[in-house]
Amino acid sequence: MVAPVATSALFQVASSLPESGAKTSSKLGGVPTNVDTVGIKSKSSTTRGLKVKANAQAPTRVNGTKVGVMEGLKSENDAPPHAQRTFINQLPDWSMLLAAITTIFLAAEKQWTMLDWKPRRPDMVVDPFGLLQDGLVFRQNFSIRSYEIGADRTASIETLMNHLQETALNHVKSVGLLGDGFGSTPEMCKRNLIWVVNKMQVVVDRYPTWGDVVQVDTWVAPSGKNGVRRDWVVRDWKTGGVLTRASSVLVMMNKETRRISKLPNEIREEIGSYFVDSPPVVDEDNRKSPKLDESTADCIRTGLTPRWGDLDVNLHVNNVKYIGWILESAPLPILESHELSSMTLEYRRECRRDSIVQSLTAIAGGGVGGLVDSGHVECQHLLRLEDGGDIVKARSKWRPKSATSFGSLVHLPAGSA
Repeated sequence: MVAPVATSALFQVASSLPESGAKTSSKLGGVPTNVDTVGIKSKSSTTRGLKVKANAQAPTRVNGTKVGVMEGLKSENDAPPHAQRTFINQLPDWSMLLAAITTIFLAAEKQWTMLDWKPRRPDMVVDPFGLLQDGLVFRQNFSIRSYEIGADRTASIETLMNHLQETALNHVKSVGLLGDGFGSTPEMCKRNLIWVVNKMQVVVDRYPTWGDVVQVDTWVAPSGKNGVRRDWVVRDWKTGGVLTRASSVLVMMNKETRRISKLPNEIREEIGSYFVDSPPVVDEDNRKSPKLDESTADCIRTGLTPRWGDLDVNLHVNNVKYIGWILESAPLPILESHELSSMTLEYRRECRRDSIVQSLTAIAGGGVGGLVDSGHVECQHLLRLEDGGDIVKARSKWRPKSATSFGSLVHLPAGSA
């Protein structure tokens, strides 16, 4: 808007400001009757050939309330001959009309944005989730992002493990059991208990690539007296083919003492109604890992330390980070010519912020030199603290990158859809 001072500087006026007691228009807020559709007075005086009639005055007060320019305009017949008139104030107040147009435009833009972001191709479906079989099975979709793939142009094993963890937490949240903790239920929070992974088994039949959409199904089942088993099946959203299967066993740990705890009856009753009676999707590997130390390891990586971003809300290193540390000591020839087909992890103790970690790897069947036949390879792994104490023991199987298989179809527990 143009200030009154600027207006008087642009148009010459022959009279002073109106008196404070000037009479207002008979209808406040209305457009003067002698203003045409473009807001210019139909009657005008001639100034050097230009027909312009100024008709402006300072805003007046009605019942002690200051009104706008349009409300203070007078009709031509009521305006005193000495009233100040300018061209700008001949125009109607378009602010309300402009505000309405702006509101309509913003609403239309919002609707267009929502329409524009709707998936236009099947591979653009992202993050729909929901419960199946009366809340016993949780399903969530993920689109593989460009920053989640590695040198092989496929999703990394850490990406897949993060998807598994995310669906597990969302499952707990969706059924209303998420308390004030990382996956802890309300009863667990009362007792200061948290979940920790005791064992994890993952089988990868095929790795998705950038732009693929994966569908993750997960459910829980009892495991012994004090544990809970969680299973996952990851499929290609387009074809339904199985990509990954995983099973884990979780136990409870006291958040203050950092000791493993029994499963209280109150918590068992709280979560028991969500258990699925089904076998694990991965056959349990109960083989005992051989001893691994500096004398038997083929590759050793030392000086690994957690960053602040590696800690979860329970202030210990997230279990997915351990896989990255294990691969730090995997021989480069294996990483270049093979891909990880399965892994079993046995968690011994937690890793805290100030820990310094060593990663050791031993290759079964003759060390790195035995890779010349490019066949399947099996490795033993160990993460341990430099000051003593095992963190994770692991076994991994690797297949040649050209020998990717798709595996057989795995179904959800009976009765789910």
